[in-house]
Amino acid sequence: MTFKKIAILHIILFLIVIIFSMTPWYFLMLTAAQLVFVPLTFQLIWKQEYKLYYYFAIPAFAAVFILQTTVPVGWNILFAIIYLLFTLVVALYGFGRFIRRGFANLEEFSIHMGLMYLFIGGAWFFAYIAEIDTGFSPLLTWLTAIHFHYSAFLLPIFVGFLGRLYKTTLYKVVCTIILICPIVVAIGITFFPWLEIVSVLLYIFGIYGLIYLTFKAYFASTIQAVLVRLSFGSLGVTIIFSLLYAARITNVDIDFMLRFHGFFNCVLFALCGVIGWSLFTPPSKERSSQFPLSTIRGKRIIGEEILTKNLGTDTFKGLVDDMSIYVDKEKLPSSIIHFYENTTQYRLFSEVRWHSWFKPLAFIYKLISRKVQQLNLPISAKQMEMTGDIVAIEDGREKTRAWIRKIEKDIIFVALYSSYQTKGNTYMNISLPLPWSSMIGILELHQQGEKLLLTSKGAANSDAGIYLTANKYVFKLPLQEQFLIREMKEDQLHAKHQMKIFSLPFLTIDYAIVLNENSL
Repeated sequence: MTFKKIAILHIILFLIVIIFSMTPWYFLMLTAAQLVFVPLTFQLIWKQEYKLYYYFAIPAFAAVFILQTTVPVGWNILFAIIYLLFTLVVALYGFGRFIRRGFANLEEFSIHMGLMYLFIGGAWFFAYIAEIDTGFSPLLTWLTAIHFHYSAFLLPIFVGFLGRLYKTTLYKVVCTIILICPIVVAIGITFFPWLEIVSVLLYIFGIYGLIYLTFKAYFASTIQAVLVRLSFGSLGVTIIFSLLYAARITNVDIDFMLRFHGFFNCVLFALCGVIGWSLFTPPSKERSSQFPLSTIRGKRIIGEEILTKNLGTDTFKGLVDDMSIYVDKEKLPSSIIHFYENTTQYRLFSEVRWHSWFKPLAFIYKLISRKVQQLNLPISAKQMEMTGDIVAIEDGREKTRAWIRKIEKDIIFVALYSSYQTKGNTYMNISLPLPWSSMIGILELHQQGEKLLLTSKGAANSDAGIYLTANKYVFKLPLQEQFLIREMKEDQLHAKHQMKIFSLPFLTIDYAIVLNENSL
């Protein structure tokens, strides 16, 4: 069935509800989302890939229809449960997409979050129908259900579609704000009224940022551009009145907000948005990464023992046999090349610095890493020597070698190094076995003057990134890392290893690398 025919059926169903509705007029704002906007928006996403959808959707729409056109009876809770289960199925579908894709593309993550947020809207709708005491009035409970259908479901998905067309640094900031605001609003309403005002201010920045981006993006047609800009632009009006209502500084009351928001959010934002994006739904730009995966997975404890059953027969002196596969060796100091090709001839002295905001988490993390014996970095910033060895490993990749690093007797890292080529690029492929999984760093190597940069941040079509693999899933993590290596003097190097999460620095390791004269 085509999208047009599905849209006609849902619109007819909603019109029948309008005629026979037994509830106050403003309840139709939520019904419009449930019977028209949510199912049609979902149609733009799923593209026939979710075969069980109709088995859950048809009973859910029928349940909403019955709830809105009949006198309240004892069966109402059952109908609310049916709709709640539908929102759960949509949320699980979004979560499944997220597990398969991870944080590879912010615009796709925005769509995933919109799908998952819908379940919260379904839960608040159920709470209203079941007359559960949420600590709020029945009207506020119902309004919260509306909030998670419009602001938390439709808006992130529309933002995701926009990101497929036009993605800049501003988009990343705006998209992040839009994704966190539904939760910030909920916390503010529940616990901290002042936070509600902060969330509205964030929304204002985010929404006006979106409006600006719609005028920079290129759309498939003029009519689509008008509809999408009108959709986001309407939010620029309603959010100002939301601020006035939250600040309690005018005579804007709940009745005005119901009428005002009802028109702008239903007719302009949702309807124009659904029609606009249905004219042309931008395809996803994400691409699946097909890099070689290590077959080695850990159990509860990693340590050196994980290597005993996978030892190879080769002998390796360095992390790389020949650095020319990555860079022009003639353009870098010979000591950097020599270190990578003869790693076992060097001594490493590390200074680990956890950033202040992350230190409480680092202490908790240390309790786990000490037992697992992997990624077991010290809390202290004191300079310590890392010792270890490089041994050949068989893990399904080419010329894999394990670099084991210790501080005294404690295992710090067990990292499995390999490389691969694709589309004319050569990547360093580092696997760190974890309990029943593995973390993978795909790094690009670049010359920066007389320095060497290894980074997980690549171009849009690059495999570079930090991934987690478990079973058949490869999940891109919101982590970035880079190593910057420079020559201090002959036979002495300095390396700075920086780690970020969601672009926030949380760990820096400085390495002093010195040639061990006894190894010559």
